[in-house]
Amino acid sequence: MSRLRADIWVAAYIRRCGSEGVPAMLRRRGSAEAGAIFIKVDLLDGTSVLYGPAPQSENPEAGVERLWQRIHKDATLDNIDAEARLKREISFDHDLWIIEIEDCAGRHFLDLADAS
Repeated sequence: MSRLRADIWVAAYIRRCGSEGVPAMLRRRGSAEAGAIFIKVDLLDGTSVLYGPAPQSENPEAGVERLWQRIHKDATLDNIDAEARLKREISFDHDLWIIEIEDCAGRHFLDLADAS
């Protein structure tokens, strides 16, 4: 099964967030075909949660397009540390996408890989 192109997935995801009343914006446009996508959820209290692609060894269940995982150990990061992490990711992969969500409840609408 082939995956949706990154640009199509990103557009649909931003629409989904908007339809749920959660502001989401594209901060960085990556490779349309296959750029990795990172999601920053700003909790509006000076902290954030970052999500990135789960390892490809994770098998999503039927109907799930992509799996995600939190890309840091602690439950949240200071916004400064979150931005530093995103900057490091960009230095490794110039084709990546960044979407930022602002939601004090931390809603993200992502399918998360099991943390176990």
